[in-house]
Amino acid sequence: MTETATMRVLLLGGTGEARALAAALHPLQPEIEVISSLAGRVPDPALPVGQVRIGGFGGVEGMRRWLRDEGIDAVVDATHPFAETITTHAAQVCAELGLPHLVLARPAWSPGDAIVVASDTEAAEVVAQRGFSRVFLTTGRSGTSAFRGVDAWFLIRAVTEPDAGTLPARHELLLSRGPYDYEGELALLRDHRIDALVTKNSGGDMTQPKLDAAATAGVAVIMVDRPPLPAGVHSVTTVEQARDWVSSLRR
Repeated sequence: MTETATMRVLLLGGTGEARALAAALHPLQPEIEVISSLAGRVPDPALPVGQVRIGGFGGVEGMRRWLRDEGIDAVVDATHPFAETITTHAAQVCAELGLPHLVLARPAWSPGDAIVVASDTEAAEVVAQRGFSRVFLTTGRSGTSAFRGVDAWFLIRAVTEPDAGTLPARHELLLSRGPYDYEGELALLRDHRIDALVTKNSGGDMTQPKLDAAATAGVAVIMVDRPPLPAGVHSVTTVEQARDWVSSLRR
């Protein structure tokens, strides 16, 4: 790549941080061309500025082929902290191709007094063992199946409706998309007489109010810990750090 050539960056997105990074890099065109990639699992997603591709890559081999065919010079992974598969694939392919690779991972929440577990399955076991009866389940559409056999009532909040057959017998489904505010979350917990909140440690400000409301209402929190990042990857925690990393590749 010559000094005057355009550097093509694949931005694995779908998060607020990814959209903010795309906006921060947009003024650097044409020296830096950003292509944002969304998985396509959420209908009517919030789109970043600039070029966007939607859909999967077809595993490791599909991603490797796409990066080569598109002449990608660097990859920034700003996906959700629990998007373990795409993060693992990106790290593997970039290492194989020798591409600069960065993970933008928002800081995790401090668990405080939360019961920290390693998986949705373990969270369901805690709910059952401790006899919680009214549970606010916020682990997303893919996290409901672990709770199907648990004898409790669930208020399930998700962006898109979970697949048929994955829901517990007694539940109410609340389809909504954040951000959420403290007063609204507190009212939700009290109106539904919630005694346990199940959440993933996603971090970030958009859903932090549910933890603050749970603390006020005396609601127990069961928190699914994040999967570890692949060994050896370089990561940052802010959009500004990621922007500076991308810019530094041009120097």
